[in-house]
Amino acid sequence: MTRVYLSIGSNIEKEKYIRHGVQCVAMRYAPLTLSKVYESPAIGFKGDNFYNLVVALDTEDTLEQISAVLAEIEQRNGRVRNGTRFGARTLDIDLLLYGDLVVSNKLHHIPRPEIDEYACILRPLAEIAPDARHPKTGITYREMWQRRAAKNDDLRVVDMHLPESGATG
Repeated sequence: MTRVYLSIGSNIEKEKYIRHGVQCVAMRYAPLTLSKVYESPAIGFKGDNFYNLVVALDTEDTLEQISAVLAEIEQRNGRVRNGTRFGARTLDIDLLLYGDLVVSNKLHHIPRPEIDEYACILRPLAEIAPDARHPKTGITYREMWQRRAAKNDDLRVVDMHLPESGATG
């Protein structure tokens, strides 16, 4: 089994799509460990705030298999891929970590560079995997968050009930 971490986000009908995204992932990969849901401003464009959380799961799926499953979940939830990197999204599921794998090619960038770039990813990751280590740097996510926390990023915890489908955390 491989430990995998996902970032799930939305800024269109946020509660609806976050809930449904977690449900869809849980139907395939339960049990899940869920972080709190955080609200943050849109990054790279003017738009509604995002809701984001990080999900941990264990799977026997290959990197390619889980990537295909996640893309299909996004598509079923109205995700439109138009080539624009920054824009509004019904559902955005990013594969952050796949075990200790380090790969960068046309299809995959694991670990995702955004882990250390965006508080809305690092804070929930540090919440559910504080002692796990970044596969490239060896630094724990707790340490990474402690270094970043001084930047006073604009994050707010959202009181949101998520599906229980085998979820923990």
